[in-house]
Amino acid sequence: MIRRGFMTGLLALALAACASSRGDAGPPAPSAGGFVSDRITVTTQGQGPDVILIPGLTSSTEIWDTTAAALDDTHRVHLVQLSGFAGAPARGNAEGAVSAPVAEEIARYIREQGLERPAVIGHSMGGTIGMMLTARHPDEVGRLMVVDMIPFMGVMMGGAEATPQSVAPVAGQIRAVMAASPQGIVSAQTRQVIDNMVRTEAARPRIIEHARGSDNRVSANAYYELLTTDLRPELPAITQPFTVLYVVPPNAPVSAEQYAGYVTASFANAPNAKIVRIEESYHFIMIDQFDRFMAEVKAFLAE
Repeated sequence: MIRRGFMTGLLALALAACASSRGDAGPPAPSAGGFVSDRITVTTQGQGPDVILIPGLTSSTEIWDTTAAALDDTHRVHLVQLSGFAGAPARGNAEGAVSAPVAEEIARYIREQGLERPAVIGHSMGGTIGMMLTARHPDEVGRLMVVDMIPFMGVMMGGAEATPQSVAPVAGQIRAVMAASPQGIVSAQTRQVIDNMVRTEAARPRIIEHARGSDNRVSANAYYELLTTDLRPELPAITQPFTVLYVVPPNAPVSAEQYAGYVTASFANAPNAKIVRIEESYHFIMIDQFDRFMAEVKAFLAE
């Protein structure tokens, strides 16, 4: 039932991600502390215990502006920008997988900058990267918050029995559509999708511009990877404090209780997962319900 209702939305979101190809542009500039990567850049602000913020598909670090400002007095915030999204040149993300290599680069950043088990907060695809990072490098991360993401998106397409192999053909078709989409055009479909992702009307133009400025090669490959990566077997490795925030999508074809059960089942393998539903919000919780979001973030950081 969930699968049938979300099929159209998945394809629409994929198309919305394909707005503009930016190309590659020279060698990467150094990030905070002189860290150099062709997959990510990192900026820092504030002082105190370390918190890493990872945005999602096609997003800019701007989605974290108010979050980072709220943490300025108590934490040092590391804002991760993925190459190829929101105007950042594609560089190392131009071909192949995105989330898994980016997770490895963040692990390298943690080691090279001498961070001591930072907290990690990831939104959407950033949540996938956070789960990869924490499960595969458990000694590097102190705690994890995932903001509106599940460990295997393929179940939305293929149902409870889906596997990465079974959804790969359709995921491949979506990737091909994304790669062939016109550049630099914000369609009515894109605007409708974003309307259902950001409840705060004033924030929508900025999210649209992030999509417009993203490289469709990176978006296509990243979306394919999300659909064909099943992190559920890796969740037992996440033994740190682990919070999952989620919303019931405005177009969900099931009741809120059914959707809650679906999310809870997705994280059944996570021994420490605390799953929290956020009301009156769409996908961008940090924008739509900022006060409630920050209350959850502060409780998470205090654990």
